[in-house]
Amino acid sequence: MRELTSHKVNGVNDGLQIVVLDEPGPGGAHHKYGINLLTNQGCSGPIISFQNGPIKEAGVNGVTNESLLAILIDRLECFQSGPFACEENAEALDDLRHALRRLRFRTKTRLARGV
Repeated sequence: MRELTSHKVNGVNDGLQIVVLDEPGPGGAHHKYGINLLTNQGCSGPIISFQNGPIKEAGVNGVTNESLLAILIDRLECFQSGPFACEENAEALDDLRHALRRLRFRTKTRLARGV
């Protein structure tokens, strides 16, 4: 089990433990992550399972990078339309939108190639 720490920047994030729960798949990426809320009561939290294998062969069996980016984009758009709008959120929103566009482009070209 490997722990990710790049998200830790404040008390809220410091209290979240992100762990990789599986070995890399054929493409080199992991497919299961756990998010634990560290409290005096121990660890608890959801498991995020990513798509594992080609849809034609494995079926839809997890979330995609694009789906998580869509959630983050929506969340930041909501902050930007409310009292917590700021330049940092606007820049992060631009970067997330760019990342989503690139991944969508990648998916479309793979579909066109029959991959």
